[in-house]
Amino acid sequence: MLLSEKAYQKIDRELAKFPADQRQSAIMAALTIAQDEAGWVSPQVIEDVARHIGVAPIAVQEVATFYNMYSTKPVGRYKLSVCTNLPCALRDGVGAAEHIKKTLGIGFHETTPDGLFTLLEGECMGACGDSPVMLVNDKHMCVRMAPEKIDAMINELKKHGVQHEHRRYSQAIL
Repeated sequence: MLLSEKAYQKIDRELAKFPADQRQSAIMAALTIAQDEAGWVSPQVIEDVARHIGVAPIAVQEVATFYNMYSTKPVGRYKLSVCTNLPCALRDGVGAAEHIKKTLGIGFHETTPDGLFTLLEGECMGACGDSPVMLVNDKHMCVRMAPEKIDAMINELKKHGVQHEHRRYSQAIL
């Protein structure tokens, strides 16, 4: 067992929502629960989730690798996903990403040396009119991220990063 008893209880609550012959329907929720606890979904976590749900590991692996909201490699405490798809790119999404790269000294798919930030290109978030758009830890959408807003967010996350869980982000920033 790689996760806490509380995590398995949460997964069991998700499983209870589906008929016994549709256990695979709980894979996305189970992976989210596992990632929230472990920080990422390692091959061992994927196998453990599959075993707990009662499905083949490849079924869980397929979900974990299809959606970019699941981290299959270690990431920083704060995963910053910036939309750079064409509509957002035309509204300075690429500029926001470049500003973050310069500010943090990392490129896409890299993590800062202190382990706080990982920068990723995000899939379309359906908020092109509010671009530049980014997600923090796959849960908190930030819109109209001009350089000064990005800098304020990064400074606040740095301040809270060592002391607080990512759940505190919503209390400090949003």
